[in-house]
Amino acid sequence: MTGRITGPAPSNLPHGPNPPHEPPTEPMRGLRAPAPLPVAKRGRRGRWVVRLLVGGLLIGVVILGGTAFRVWQVARFDDRRPVDAVVVLGAAQYDGDPSSIFAARLQHAEALYKDGLAPRIITTGGGRPGDVYTEAEAGRRFLIDRGVPAKDVIAVGVGSDTLRSLQAVAARAEQDGWYSAEIVSDPWHSLRARTMARDSGLTAWTSPTRTGPVVQTRETQFRYIVRETGALLYYRLTHASVETETSGLG
Repeated sequence: MTGRITGPAPSNLPHGPNPPHEPPTEPMRGLRAPAPLPVAKRGRRGRWVVRLLVGGLLIGVVILGGTAFRVWQVARFDDRRPVDAVVVLGAAQYDGDPSSIFAARLQHAEALYKDGLAPRIITTGGGRPGDVYTEAEAGRRFLIDRGVPAKDVIAVGVGSDTLRSLQAVAARAEQDGWYSAEIVSDPWHSLRARTMARDSGLTAWTSPTRTGPVVQTRETQFRYIVRETGALLYYRLTHASVETETSGLG
């Protein structure tokens, strides 16, 4: 008599998801390493990096070139007008005698004063340790010896660089009740000096010198334009002066 076979399944039949005689599957331990990017995707990422670098370089070139152009442009323009004071930025002096650079600035300031642009001249610049005179005092003596009335020449002998000198002038202007100034310096220094003067609170314009060692050769002019471009960018980033007044340009 035939019938349905009952009872346990033969031992050689598979049980569950695992085949016979194989260890059960274990869960994955840790994280699986990411699959490498396809070659095309790596190439696109590399191109974006190159584009960013090239873009940053172009922006830097534009900023540098634009600043150099402005230094050159302001250097060529004499923005003289009636003001409360002519401010002469100091330069080196030797035992009370202005250097040739400083003397050229002082003579230009004297001409502006005699043309009636301002009732007073402000000389600026501190001194080094051991100096008998500050740059401001040497400049004042020079102008008085050339016939400018002593009462119209004010020495502000504070500051070892352009920024500190102009801040001291702005404080003196507020004390004495005047506000506008014509800044006299070398052509290539004009833009930075005007920027610092306005940031210090003065209503300022520039009338650069046209004589002296700084304007004699094209090589010298190019060197000072490059130098002033870097110094102006440094000031705009840090609001600090990059060199000392006694270096010639402040």
